[in-house]
Amino acid sequence: MTETKLSVNINKIATLRNSRGGNVPNVVQVAIDCERFGAQGITVHPRPDERHITKQDVYDLKAVVTTEFNIEGFPDQRYLDLVSEIRPAQATLVPDPPNVLTSDAGWDTKKHLDFLQETISGLKAQGIRTSIFVDTDLYNIEYAAKTGVDRIELYTGPFAENYSQNPEAAVDAYVKAAVMAHGLGLGINAGHDLSLENLRFFKEQIPHLAEVSIGHAIISDALYLGLENTIQRYLWLLREV
Repeated sequence: MTETKLSVNINKIATLRNSRGGNVPNVVQVAIDCERFGAQGITVHPRPDERHITKQDVYDLKAVVTTEFNIEGFPDQRYLDLVSEIRPAQATLVPDPPNVLTSDAGWDTKKHLDFLQETISGLKAQGIRTSIFVDTDLYNIEYAAKTGVDRIELYTGPFAENYSQNPEAAVDAYVKAAVMAHGLGLGINAGHDLSLENLRFFKEQIPHLAEVSIGHAIISDALYLGLENTIQRYLWLLREV
């Protein structure tokens, strides 16, 4: 089985800070603590309205993150300029319009093939690993490979929504997508609503799972369990058994 890394999305920390102003909680300190507690990556998604992670946060985090820094976003010029300056380990491209609440759909990789090819080529030329957000439609997986991207990130919202009713049925399309993606030479990431309840099952079923990006569930669980304990629990679920 592939070792699966945990990247902690700290957007929610910034949301809480911004709701009051000032610098409490401290986004940079939380990122440092997440790494100290065992997280193998830090993820942020700086949106145009800066409603959570700000541009300054990204610069501040670049100075302290020692694991893999992953910057998500819609690849407009604002995002591409920021990524070019920061040079994170990974750039994850999402098809979000500016006002969307959270990433809830993957790319139509055939429709946007030329745009994605050009964008990904530019990022890879800078030494940045690339990933694109996709659903489990095998057609989108096929065309994802044509973009030249290094990895895909499977949008796991539908899996999480249906997990409690029928876990095997909920994960089936993801298994098929992962098998196809691996066969096409793509690395496999996953994210959205993965939790303490469903993560172990997902990890056990999905072959070649390189990384999961989890934010909302981790920060919510930390309110009850503490951040260190929460991260340790998620890491335990990802360990090979």
